[in-house]
Amino acid sequence: MDLQLPISLTDELDDDEVQAQGELDMASGEIRNVRYEDYDLEAEGLPAARPDYAFTVGRLAKGDREVEFKVDVDRASGRYSVSASELLELKNRAAKLFTQRPGH
Repeated sequence: MDLQLPISLTDELDDDEVQAQGELDMASGEIRNVRYEDYDLEAEGLPAARPDYAFTVGRLAKGDREVEFKVDVDRASGRYSVSASELLELKNRAAKLFTQRPGH
């Protein structure tokens, strides 16, 4: 099954945040096509490689509902991904949240 879901990413820095969009492969946990918002990757480098980098969080949204999850960043390659255990947890939480009726 090839299921790619659009997600939002936030790289948390000590005094700032870097916002991005990407696509999460629900089978492998790989995050592809990362597009930064108002951030010059060429000039400033990978947010996770900066000395003030703290962590990265992802958000999967449907309407006004969303699920947050931990994102791993490989500083050497610049690749974003979700660990196997976090991906399993995300699938369970997202299924419960997105199948609830509005107002519940």
